[in-house]
Amino acid sequence: MDTRIDRLQRLCVTKPGVLSLAGGLPAAETFPLSSLARALGSAGRDALQYDWPEGRQALRTFVAERLQRRGAKVDADEVLITSGAQQALDIAVQLCGRDGQAIRVPAACYPGALELFTARGIELVAETAPAELTYTMPLVANPSGLPLPLRARAALLADPGMLIEDDAYADLRFDGRTPPPLLASAPERVFYVGTFSKTLCPGLRVGWLVVPKRARRSARYAKRVIDLQANTLAQRVLEGYLASEDFDERLTWLRSFYARRADMLVSALRRLLPSFSFREPEGGFSIWATSEEGGDDVELLATALRHGVTVDPGRDFRPSGESEPIALRLAFSSIQPGAVFEAVGRLARAFHAFVHARRRSEPSARQEARVSER
Repeated sequence: MDTRIDRLQRLCVTKPGVLSLAGGLPAAETFPLSSLARALGSAGRDALQYDWPEGRQALRTFVAERLQRRGAKVDADEVLITSGAQQALDIAVQLCGRDGQAIRVPAACYPGALELFTARGIELVAETAPAELTYTMPLVANPSGLPLPLRARAALLADPGMLIEDDAYADLRFDGRTPPPLLASAPERVFYVGTFSKTLCPGLRVGWLVVPKRARRSARYAKRVIDLQANTLAQRVLEGYLASEDFDERLTWLRSFYARRADMLVSALRRLLPSFSFREPEGGFSIWATSEEGGDDVELLATALRHGVTVDPGRDFRPSGESEPIALRLAFSSIQPGAVFEAVGRLARAFHAFVHARRRSEPSARQEARVSER
């Protein structure tokens, strides 16, 4: 992440009255506090003890059975419980990537993956470039909320390279359809990543990784070296919650909850910010909106903050880190529906001010350039 963006977004948290279309956070009001509290109260002393690197059996079985229902032949022993999806991505990269290797990533991609791959010495290349490794979110992508086109999905499965399949939002497709993951068709070369952060709560930091059978021992070793094991207490609380609550019923409710919020943001953008282009999301937490304007999107963020709204600038989602043309990730997940039109109205005014200031400065910049050339 650009350090200027980090500084501005931290600043917005301290400013009263700022409306947020940033972050892509789950709505806090969806967290099942009472149910989790009951699960915590019945956790027992073993929840405070060390456990195995691969994670607790009941939790791994739950994950495996859900994947089996989607057509993937997954055994509980192939599931590794991780400290969130981010650690699952990291272990996957350690097992199937190497320093200097290229990885294909989407044109608009989850920033945490881009940052991780770069930190591990992996070269980021376009989806169409030749590479032995590909990162993809085939069912619901971040930031777009859209699935991978069928033709692109077929091409990935036809390609012999390794795949990191990030399915973090799979259960949050608004239509409730969860077709087979890529894992079901190519288990020998797919590293499959999932998480409870989007469907339950991110604070527990519980995710998972399914690896090809030949990599199972290496995955457990990598997990043990990193942190010995995922948090036992968090796993035990999750076990208790899943044993006593209807998780599928919760997912049905969440899909409807987020679909309504998505519809509200779509309506607000069409009415108040028609100069931006986007496709309606089919799931997830956000919309990827693009414009034809150039400029520094960090300056746009600063302008937006002055107008009382915060957004996620597009450069963090682009492998190149480029700002132009201006694009934004706009999250509908955690903003109150009654505040959406006001937030987009503020953003529209901020964007108008940003474009006006940029165009006004262009003649001066050209004049200064001519003077310096003389």
